[in-house]
Amino acid sequence: MVPLRFYRHLIPRLSAAARSPFSRAAAAASCAPRPIPALAMAAYGTGASADRRLLFRQLFEKESSTYTYLLADIGDPEKPAVLIDPVDRTVDRDLNLIKELGLKLIYAMNTHVHADHITGTGLIKTKLPGAKSVISKASGAKADHSVEHGEKIYFGNLFLEVRATPGHTAGCVTYVTGDSDDQPSPRMAFTGDALIIRACGRTDFQGGSSDELYQSVHSQIFTLPKDTLLYPAHDYKGFTVTTVEEESAYNARLTKDKETFKTIMENLNLSYPKMIDVVVPANLVCGIQDPPSKV
Repeated sequence: MVPLRFYRHLIPRLSAAARSPFSRAAAAASCAPRPIPALAMAAYGTGASADRRLLFRQLFEKESSTYTYLLADIGDPEKPAVLIDPVDRTVDRDLNLIKELGLKLIYAMNTHVHADHITGTGLIKTKLPGAKSVISKASGAKADHSVEHGEKIYFGNLFLEVRATPGHTAGCVTYVTGDSDDQPSPRMAFTGDALIIRACGRTDFQGGSSDELYQSVHSQIFTLPKDTLLYPAHDYKGFTVTTVEEESAYNARLTKDKETFKTIMENLNLSYPKMIDVVVPANLVCGIQDPPSKV
């Protein structure tokens, strides 16, 4: 068995600089047994420190091989949370988990207008009227908040930076955790279909462009710190996470020069997405954007 310490570089943690300084007496007191809630102990990583703010869950929908990501600031009394790329089929699962963990969902977010599943954001809004939907302005889709490159989406004291990464579709964005001392370290980037582990999303529909995608990944994702954890919207081979360093070295498409990459993308010969004609129109209004009217 590989020792746990081998994986520690993959576990997000808050920088030591962000933690309050302790006197010797306070430090000694902190070592005494304390009634730490079980849910706080379940924060992503070892869960051993009560100072940790970020709770993180990676969830999977098997029909479309889609990852949904739950992030929450459990250091905030209200435990505000965001859900990235929810799927309509698994909304009940996701909301039940949010309830069990005592979180308050404030944003249901999409990285782009998906073509292989119906987003769960609209359905979530019917079940949690206080939750707001988020998608990029460039997508042309309906949402409560239409975001643009450079904006920050706050949940408690944590935030996600919006980075425009068009190419798979014209409206793709990547959500990246903050770079200040009080944000999770290493950073995390939720890349949608712009980058998937050892590959990337197709570029032959929805305003896609292999030229744009190459530029997006190299300028907005590969420029992040090497240890940044990359979480894609899909995986078909059993992978869950990668890093900037890994993809810069081993991505079978994006490590090539731009012209070679464009040739690869032009010759994928992929079949027409079987659900696109139903899914895209629905996703342009965030699945079920408006609650049904009462007669």
